[in-house]
Amino acid sequence: MAVDYAVLKKGGFMRQKQKNHFSLRLSVVGGQVTAEQLVAITEVAKKFGRGYIHLTSRQGIEIPFIRLEDIDSVKAALAEGGVSPGVCGPRVRTITACQGAAVCPNGCIETEELARELNDRYFGQELPHKFKFGVTGCQNNCLKAEENDLGIKGGVRVSWKADKCFACGLCAKLCREGAVSIHDGKVAIDTGKCNYCGRCAFGCPADAYETAPGYLLSFGGLFGNRIQKGSPIVPFVEDKEKLFAICDAALQFFRENANPSERFRSTIERVGKEKLDEAVWKAYNGETK
Repeated sequence: MAVDYAVLKKGGFMRQKQKNHFSLRLSVVGGQVTAEQLVAITEVAKKFGRGYIHLTSRQGIEIPFIRLEDIDSVKAALAEGGVSPGVCGPRVRTITACQGAAVCPNGCIETEELARELNDRYFGQELPHKFKFGVTGCQNNCLKAEENDLGIKGGVRVSWKADKCFACGLCAKLCREGAVSIHDGKVAIDTGKCNYCGRCAFGCPADAYETAPGYLLSFGGLFGNRIQKGSPIVPFVEDKEKLFAICDAALQFFRENANPSERFRSTIERVGKEKLDEAVWKAYNGETK
């Protein structure tokens, strides 16, 4: 019987140099794997592989040296441990994310929750080429959002509460952008300089700031044979449904305009960034269907 390598690759089984051997890419969302899943992965690597795994650059787990004749058994064993194969090829790939506000003191958004929601909405969707989302929780940018086809960076919009402030000046010292200043005991925030990092609010000993979490988006990042930094289009997005509408619009633009095997960045350059800008702004303004 002929082996359909395209179907196997779609299901996460990537051909190795060694004949009839595959490296199995697993589905990992936002870098989160339970202890129970780790046990199942370990057992499969021992029984069907060579007793080790590979951690990919995008928070993935791969089990090398899976033999062709063992593929069905591997799938069954992993399923018992709550582990699913990942995907390869021209489709939405694993959603990467840092630990975000749930763990990190600098985190502005709940990255793990957002990664799961993005995964449920987009993971595995068929596209002209692979498409990568990356979610990072703050301006420290541990996940390098701008390297992704669509990067999402967490931030907070801050507002000063005069009644709680005792003008210690710490917020101005913490701001790396020079956006916070104090005059006559009053805090002034230059919104043109603010990068939504939230350092002023997180470091305030008097809790004299209100914060509203949101997202800074970049489009068209590329990291491979060509390296291109993703570009912003719309300003700070505070509404999650608006965020999803923008993501929908970007993916639809890619589907409608890309040539086969063309990356998102190349499509933008060929068609014209103004076309993507138009689609994204319509979604931002709630004008899409």
